[in-house]
Amino acid sequence: MTDFPSLTLGQLTGLLQTGELTAEQALDAHLARIGEVNGEVNAVVTLDEEGARERARQADVRLRAAAAGSAPPAPELCGVPMTHKDSIATKGIRTTLGSPLFADSVPERSALIIDRLQAAGVVSSGKSNVPEFAAGSHTFNPLFGTTLNPYDTSRSAGGSSGGAAAAIAAGIQPAGDGSDTGGSLRTPGSFCNLVGYRPDQGRIPLWPAANPWAWVSRQGFLGRRVEDVRMLMRAVTGPHPQSPHPTPEDGAYAQRRRRDLTGLRVGWTADFGLGVPVEAEVLRVLEPQLEVLAALGAEVVEATPDLRDADEVFLTTRAYDFAASYGELVRTRGDEIKATMRENVEHGLRLTVDDLFSAGAARARLRRATTAFFSECDLLVTPAVQVLPFAAELEFPTSVAGTATPHYLDWMRAATLISATGLPCLSVPGGFSSTGLPVGLQMVAPEFRDGLLLDAAECFEDATGHWQRRPDLG
Repeated sequence: MTDFPSLTLGQLTGLLQTGELTAEQALDAHLARIGEVNGEVNAVVTLDEEGARERARQADVRLRAAAAGSAPPAPELCGVPMTHKDSIATKGIRTTLGSPLFADSVPERSALIIDRLQAAGVVSSGKSNVPEFAAGSHTFNPLFGTTLNPYDTSRSAGGSSGGAAAAIAAGIQPAGDGSDTGGSLRTPGSFCNLVGYRPDQGRIPLWPAANPWAWVSRQGFLGRRVEDVRMLMRAVTGPHPQSPHPTPEDGAYAQRRRRDLTGLRVGWTADFGLGVPVEAEVLRVLEPQLEVLAALGAEVVEATPDLRDADEVFLTTRAYDFAASYGELVRTRGDEIKATMRENVEHGLRLTVDDLFSAGAARARLRRATTAFFSECDLLVTPAVQVLPFAAELEFPTSVAGTATPHYLDWMRAATLISATGLPCLSVPGGFSSTGLPVGLQMVAPEFRDGLLLDAAECFEDATGHWQRRPDLG
């Protein structure tokens, strides 16, 4: 299994389904790779080797029985080893949220996304690192320290799904789960040369959930290729009786439907129509990619939705959600929680009825603006992140392209502005800087056009091959 670190999820599942590789062998390769490279990147923070070995043995029983014809075909992901984001509950495996307050927390039940992955045969082996309470797009916390970028271990891997992204880029596993409120799948995807996919609302029901009506935060996936993400979505999408959000049964993840972009009109914006600063090197890498889209048959135009209301929508909604989730914890143990997290919660606790009325009106205007845009364009493409992966010792970049970004969310607006729209989006590998650092291209689709979004990204991925460039690690 010397090639295990370079396998895509599709390649790995093919080996498992044909019997060329057993689940136990895949787990051995996974654990060996953790031993080889985790000391360099600090991606995996908890291991459950004993539990993983039992799950791998059970997966092999299913695979052998299916091969012998004595049982139905094994699930598509049967035998795939995977660590899970440390903010997503996993029954029987420590889940800390990167906080000393939960250093020894072992959930009694898993989140629905984990239940569905395991039902599809995933061999859960441990947890990947997150920022404290998964707040922020740089992965560091007082429990486990900082996760580093496999392409340059002096740099950030992004966040909050930075541990998952680093694990995939480092060859520990081919794909993994995560979540995204303000870029937590797209930013690490961009920083680590991966696909980071934030699906439309309802695609993955959030359960259990204190507030099942919450909409700005989504669970999703990171993978080396678009097809990796598509496979994982097939395993976890679908309605749940406790979810108030409808899950469309539209076959979005069944198969690829496009081989080019003929007939599509694609809007491109570098600054989101708001003067959002973006590093010159990021634009130097991404602007030539527009020619790739055109060569694939798309009409590419300079265009953007009116996003003037997006900041208010995102910041108010996020503050409300943080206060609802962590308000009591901050009231009672705030001195044990990082300052930026306390600020988010305190912002939420200060919200007035007028603030909520204003945010609701802003969200309505934003929806009208995006609906108008997508009546004329099929897709929006933008920078996924405004900066290159930055020095890991920084808490966050305090300036972008000469513009001060004093708040830790300011440098993330390429992602947060899109989060506010609620639309499906992703980051796809878009090329490399002159120093070899990955740069992601963000794609955004209309409501419930996830299938189109993935197809377009896969066409781009095939045409460029950026995803094939691996880090020199281990």
